[in-house]
Amino acid sequence: MATEKTLDDLFLDTLKDIYYAERQILKALPKMAKAATSAELKAGFEQHLAETEVQVERLEQIFELLGKPARGKTCDAILGIIEEGKSIMDEYKGTVALDAGLVAAAQAVEHYEIARYGTLKTWANQLGMKDAVALLDATLQEEVATDKKLSQVATANVNRKAA
Repeated sequence: MATEKTLDDLFLDTLKDIYYAERQILKALPKMAKAATSAELKAGFEQHLAETEVQVERLEQIFELLGKPARGKTCDAILGIIEEGKSIMDEYKGTVALDAGLVAAAQAVEHYEIARYGTLKTWANQLGMKDAVALLDATLQEEVATDKKLSQVATANVNRKAA
């Protein structure tokens, strides 16, 4: 008979999911920065790489707060989103639409992260994990800001070049 799963279990599983996702994103961002033709977009990817390294450290702090090892759990969703980004880099390489496609792929990643961090923050709050709430909120705010910046880069720059 299966054991009863709790919100604590779900929190840990989702934490493992986003930890895996962030580590995959760390591998993808340098490739996206290299592929970008817009200097502003390239710089944005490089800045977000540095932020993501800090975000991974925050997740490791939460694992430590829980007394659990920092281990990822394969996240098929992020693997699919990253694969879509790779397809865009391959199919649109050398075209005026490449940067617009990179922004779209990056925003898909951001929206996934925003959903995960928002959920984790809510659950951590409900479970009384005040330190985890603060760490998750810091990352959530960075992800929202990155998404907003990507929208600004797209509308002011890369989408216009692609049209």
